[in-house]
Amino acid sequence: MMMKFLLMNMMVMFLIGNWSIVQLVLILMCFLVFMSLGHDFYMFNLGTQLGMDYLSIILVMLSVWIIMLVIYSSQMVKKTNKFSSLFLLMNLVLLFALLMTFCSMDYLMFYLSFESSLIPTLILILGWGYQPERTQAGIYMLFYTLFASLPLLMSLISLYTMGGSLTMGLAKMCVEEISMISVLWYFFTVLAFIVKLPMYLFHLWLPKAHVEAPVAGSMILAGVLLKLGGYGLIRVLSVFVEENKVFCWVWVGVSVLGGVFVSILCLRQVDMKSLIAYSSVAHMSLVLSGLVVFSWWGVNGAVIIMVGHGLCSSGLFCLSNIIYERLGSRSLLVNKGLLNLMPSLGLWWFLLSISNMAAPPTLNLLGEINLIISVMSWSKVSMIGLIGLSFFSAAYTLYLYSISQHGSFFSSLYACCSGKLSEYYVLGLHWIPLNFMILKSVLVLPMI
Repeated sequence: MMMKFLLMNMMVMFLIGNWSIVQLVLILMCFLVFMSLGHDFYMFNLGTQLGMDYLSIILVMLSVWIIMLVIYSSQMVKKTNKFSSLFLLMNLVLLFALLMTFCSMDYLMFYLSFESSLIPTLILILGWGYQPERTQAGIYMLFYTLFASLPLLMSLISLYTMGGSLTMGLAKMCVEEISMISVLWYFFTVLAFIVKLPMYLFHLWLPKAHVEAPVAGSMILAGVLLKLGGYGLIRVLSVFVEENKVFCWVWVGVSVLGGVFVSILCLRQVDMKSLIAYSSVAHMSLVLSGLVVFSWWGVNGAVIIMVGHGLCSSGLFCLSNIIYERLGSRSLLVNKGLLNLMPSLGLWWFLLSISNMAAPPTLNLLGEINLIISVMSWSKVSMIGLIGLSFFSAAYTLYLYSISQHGSFFSSLYACCSGKLSEYYVLGLHWIPLNFMILKSVLVLPMI
């Protein structure tokens, strides 16, 4: 039963006074979630409107893993005693919402859980963010997401009215041929997930939210919350098969070209967090194009990239936070020559940077190969955009690494702590699964 994980999560909420016990219980929860995959059933842990298939369990694993690492990397909240119990509570409430989202077997319950994850994220940004602009970032995120969520609710209600069921796998459209109504219905449903993913043109809330959020907010946003959009698309596109075939060129065109534009935009960022946030938009644009093509290769590649990007991007945000805690700035104009100040952290910068540009043997490489095959088999013309996307992906990652690690360091910096053991631990737990899961890639191929 899926309820055991939810109950375990609720029980931890009573222990928020003790930071180390919460960390230990979350590690135990990771272990139990991983252990629940030792079988060959397609659906498992079934209960009242809750259940898992291979796609759900991968994202549940990712959620629990990232939340555990978030609490490890947010030690500064505990040290400064900045409402640390409330901070833990928000993270656990967010984990509860994510578990409910990924395990819902009913579209309406999925919708409610999907939208409720917004509230704890907003509180994290407003409560523990750094700059005064965090209120503006929070409002941007709130309105972008809510703007697209009401049409989705209307769409689900009309789906229930016409089909008589909202259970995943049973819900279907009763429109025989493609009409104006079915097209509007399709766009209303898909829009909420497109904004959450986010696709280029709907992405403006993401860099703002990332830059103003604390390290916990950034890691959860990059690691798990962007994956809600991809997961939702996989679940709803099976209902709108014919409409998707007609309109997938819109999404592929905008996402591939938008990915190239955003990648070029990354090359002129001076804020570390902003650069990593824009690179997330570029990666997710490739995921979206693979998903709407909806081939076997495309969906597999999208899921692999979602997991790989979740680990890699979260690790990069963790690194930029380590630098910020030491130097008090995220600007690439100030953070130069970090190899002189923090030589041992230079290795982690290198490892996570090459993971971000999909070097072997990372999951990102496996996913990008799958996605490029799927999009090119759909249309040869998309090759032009994909070439630009791959090239600029390498370019902005090299830019980030070289400008932060090399050069002469800022003259007012005299001494600096290279890194604590707990920080290496968190970075290692991002990098190890990212590079070693490729040995057991069946785990992240949901369609097999």
